[in-house]
Amino acid sequence: MGTPKALLYDGQGGSFLLRAVDVLRDGGCASVSVVLGARADEAAALLDGATGPGDAAPRVVRADDWAEGMGASLRAGLRAALDGDATCALVSLVDLPDVGAPVVRRMLDSLGSQKDVLGRASYAGTPGHPVLIGRDHWSGVVESARGDRGARDYLRENPPTLVECGDLATGRDVDTPHQL
Repeated sequence: MGTPKALLYDGQGGSFLLRAVDVLRDGGCASVSVVLGARADEAAALLDGATGPGDAAPRVVRADDWAEGMGASLRAGLRAALDGDATCALVSLVDLPDVGAPVVRRMLDSLGSQKDVLGRASYAGTPGHPVLIGRDHWSGVVESARGDRGARDYLRENPPTLVECGDLATGRDVDTPHQL
């Protein structure tokens, strides 16, 4: 893309990062953590004043080894979550323009928030994001998350429950400037 996706704006001038935070909050996530890597200070500045329920700002987690790929961000986010008392984490991406709060809500309503949950949104049968990962799985995901594979290897070995969301979104991500 030529720039970190957290710094992208859609065609109407909306921030991808702020939209992603709003989607998670509006979908029912009690708290939101944002993992930032390249140009983290610039992206973090976008979050100034972005408060949610109870005036809580999103928690910023930095992935200093971000250049390795999305696995680094996933590891950083889950390691930071271990400090809290959350039973699960809903992992999403900033570059999913049509994945909205209804997808997040369906994931949470369908799968619950138990510590052993492992689920993934699917679109017309194709697995995508978000992914709901219970605390019991965090160490395994952290162990296997390398490069740009994220949780892919862990999810292959531990098949998640798929939640069909194709009636709500396509789940497509934005990978090129042309797709903006």
